Amino acid sequence: MLRIKLIKSQIDRPERQKRTLKALGLKHTNDTVIQPDNPAIRGMIGRVFQLVEVEEIDGD
Repeated sequence: MLRIKLIKSQIDRPERQKRTLKALGLKHTNDTVIQPDNPAIRGMIGRVFQLVEVEEIDGD
């Protein structure tokens, strides 16, 4: 599992990055979500890596 935190604002970002953040479940700065660790989520993180902080957590 991955803990993903939005650390930078999505203001003045391309629409593609805004849609990616929405798909991850992040709306506001400092929002945190838990997502499964799979290639699709990793790909989304790769698109917005400069805006988020990612931490691997134990899935139990």
